[in-house]
Amino acid sequence: MIEGYPEIGKDIGALKRPPNLADWASLRASWSWDDQWAELGRPNGLVNKAYECVDRHADGARASHRAIVWNGADGAVETYTYADLKARSNQVANALKGLGIAKGDRVFLLSDRIPELYFSVFGILKIGAIAAPLFSAFGPEPIKDRVARAEGSVIITTPKLLPKVNAIRDQLPSVRHVIVIAHREGKPVAPGDIDYASIVYGASEAFTIEPTGPEDWSIMHFTSGTTGLPKGAAHVHNAIVSHYATGKYALDLQPDDIYWCTADPGWVTGTSYGIFAPFSNGVTSIIDEGGFGARRWYDIIQKFKVTVWYTAPTALRLLMKAGEEIPAQFDLSTLRFIASVGEPLNPEAVVWGNRVFSQAIHDNWWQTETGAIMCANFASMPVRPGSMGRPFPGVEVTVVDEDAREITEPMVEGHLVVKPGWPSMFRTYWNDEERYNSRFKNGWYYSGDKAKKDADGYIWFVGRDDDVINTAGHLVSPFEVESVMIEHPAVAEAGVIGKPDEVAMEVVKAFVTLNEGYAVTDELMRDLNRHARARLGPAVAPREIEVIDLLPKTRSGKIMRRLLKARELGLPEGDTSTLEED
Repeated sequence: MIEGYPEIGKDIGALKRPPNLADWASLRASWSWDDQWAELGRPNGLVNKAYECVDRHADGARASHRAIVWNGADGAVETYTYADLKARSNQVANALKGLGIAKGDRVFLLSDRIPELYFSVFGILKIGAIAAPLFSAFGPEPIKDRVARAEGSVIITTPKLLPKVNAIRDQLPSVRHVIVIAHREGKPVAPGDIDYASIVYGASEAFTIEPTGPEDWSIMHFTSGTTGLPKGAAHVHNAIVSHYATGKYALDLQPDDIYWCTADPGWVTGTSYGIFAPFSNGVTSIIDEGGFGARRWYDIIQKFKVTVWYTAPTALRLLMKAGEEIPAQFDLSTLRFIASVGEPLNPEAVVWGNRVFSQAIHDNWWQTETGAIMCANFASMPVRPGSMGRPFPGVEVTVVDEDAREITEPMVEGHLVVKPGWPSMFRTYWNDEERYNSRFKNGWYYSGDKAKKDADGYIWFVGRDDDVINTAGHLVSPFEVESVMIEHPAVAEAGVIGKPDEVAMEVVKAFVTLNEGYAVTDELMRDLNRHARARLGPAVAPREIEVIDLLPKTRSGKIMRRLLKARELGLPEGDTSTLEED
């Protein structure tokens, strides 16, 4: 345990509900993925996420149960049952099929959180195509890189976000159709684009799901690396059993829960736990279109009587910053389980949650590549502030040394690894098998994270083993930012680091050198910022840009981001023997 932060015990008998997982060690010892599948359904061998999340409920006792309660940015509320969700997703499936979209095609989604986004995800999965969500705050360049890498066939977007697509459309020869969800904004659709309402709402509400098996593709999320273009981590339909089981045991979802996941569907949390886990468990999901606001968020919990809340450390730190007087003004008594993911949850936030909500906040750990939760603080388990909990019962997670030997001595730093074979494991980086294979060594999947394990099996995050930047839970590739910065005519070279931040964990900072004929002026700095935000979008663009005379590089010409970071933070520079001579 971190000094000064004692363990938060659990009295199972005092919990608002008996937890689905009462005894972690017992369930771990008896775990069987086949047992989890027995609670789902594979009719005639069909393994399809949309069936398990939608049709299975719509064709059974939960047909009239609320699936989605949508809270619009303007305060409008719309409710859709599982029967509604089946009908709407069937219409999308028929519309896409009518356009010639087929099994295996990549369909990209660039949209804010509106009901049509969720209808579309399930419609895509029903025809056997691959859903590829994009974060709505991305700029044109990140969108182009991702769609091009996956050779996307379709982009589904909205009038508000369409200009980003138009800016790079001529560089995307694989895109055959752009479908615009225009009716909510009351905007006309340009010639050449397709109006969502015109092809969907007249389509049949009956559809036979395309035969898909456990290893057929289902969804692709892009994740950043230190070099090269973003990597498309592709998952298969078999992953749904992981989403279901982790939703049931790690998030403790129960049939009458009102569940709110605050993550955007453009990120993997927003699909695995904003779509697949809650719907496969048949619960009611709150979908909020609006942005963050402390009062607004507390009001949502009170208004919709949220029982299970899954959010991010950045949001929790913003709530902490807003003060404890605000939550005291709302009735938050329906909350029975709070979880967090995206970046390490600092111990102070766990203790704060225990004080403000009368219950601990439960950190957990997983990645885009793992597809589902790998480690968690479970409802029945004491919480050790600063730890991401214990391995999920159906997976093997541990810490190994440089020789791939498991570290048995408590609290010794090593590589955080997972034993391959869990159902939601990604199956490839799209069109980059070499990089995919590099993640598997000595019988383990290497996460790229460093961690420690205590004597009781709790795992503690230490840091990244590479230069990838975690800003507000979003992984940003330094290479991706550097590539855009050097496109500006004034910039000769760029080096990008993550700079610690008390709210976002890290912010992106770019160091640039200038070409001959350019000097540092306020106007140039404004132009560099405009360039970065226009091309990358606010989620990826640097928060800070600094002009320096020379970037530290190795003799082979590689920019030493480690040295940039050490100099920025006043840390020891370490070994500089490979540094290029001035």
